[in-house]
Amino acid sequence: MGKDLFEISVNGIKLILIFLMMVQAVPILVWLERRGSAFIQNRFGPNRVGPLGLVQLLADAVKFLNKEDFAPDKAVKTLFYAAPIFALIPATLAFCAIPMSVPLTIGEYTFRIQGYDMNIGIVFILGVSSLAAYTILMAGWGSGNKFSLLGALRASAQIISYELALGLSIVGIIMLYGTFNLTEMVNAQQGLLQFTALGHTVQTSWLPNWGIFYQPLAAIIFFAATFAESNRLPFDLAEGEAELVAGFHVEYGGFKMLMFFIGEYGHMMLASALMVTFFFGGYLIPYATPETVHSWVHATLIESPVGANILTTLLHFISFNIKFAVFLWIFIQVRWTLPRFRYDQLMDLGWKTMLPWALGNTIATAAVIYFVA
Repeated sequence: MGKDLFEISVNGIKLILIFLMMVQAVPILVWLERRGSAFIQNRFGPNRVGPLGLVQLLADAVKFLNKEDFAPDKAVKTLFYAAPIFALIPATLAFCAIPMSVPLTIGEYTFRIQGYDMNIGIVFILGVSSLAAYTILMAGWGSGNKFSLLGALRASAQIISYELALGLSIVGIIMLYGTFNLTEMVNAQQGLLQFTALGHTVQTSWLPNWGIFYQPLAAIIFFAATFAESNRLPFDLAEGEAELVAGFHVEYGGFKMLMFFIGEYGHMMLASALMVTFFFGGYLIPYATPETVHSWVHATLIESPVGANILTTLLHFISFNIKFAVFLWIFIQVRWTLPRFRYDQLMDLGWKTMLPWALGNTIATAAVIYFVA
């Protein structure tokens, strides 16, 4: 946590700020989803409460907080009330391990722009995020409702099924970079695309050295699997209105329902951050290394070493968030573009298509590294 009280305090505040950042991003994403879906469907969207409907979010929050709290008579009260709370935990804990910028050095202190840095970051993220299946089962069983239970079974089976393809798609990335540490993966994507094969070094003059160019199939499989992990369209079979009403949260309303939404958007944010980290250079600015950016800032904008460090960290943080926002928008656009799969189509896609392709990509990557690199 740190070598003295000041560093420990700053690291503790970082965890709180990351959680607050995720929670505060949810209303913005909800507004963006409403406006985006209206644009796609040639509607107006929220436009009455405040400019561009922005204050509608505050009105919705007041409504959620003042709704009557209730629980079904046959509900298991402990599980029913615990499920929304635990829905927030997996995505938040996992997101804290994502590096969002270069470390900030101030005097003798170096602060990483992430909750915590660990050498097994990928293992930690996969392990913690998979706990979301338990919160869904808690909600389905605790509601005492057959529709909730069926929705929970569907959602948990879907998450477990697509975790296999998702995990295998990452194996190629791990072999490529030779590390489980996310910061080291980002640093390996600096500069222009170059690789060594059969004793020859190949370098391009315009492509960045991003993981997407080494593992394009893994990127497609990983991103598709994250839709299923987040229960987002076209994989939101847990909420099939025609047969399951609202799925595992059919008995929830008010603030408890809002906590489930925060958890869902948290998994969207985690998936987008991982896509950026694995395949799109993380917080790196394209065509430039952190040292190059720092030298330019120090020579051109700010002479103070501390000010240059702060601005360099800020620029990389902005770079990360721009890429991050692009993938969040893709999540929103896909929801209002593609239809929902049938359940048998969903399971066939996961087990018969994505899993074999992910396994094949892993074997092909291993063969190329062994025989060519």
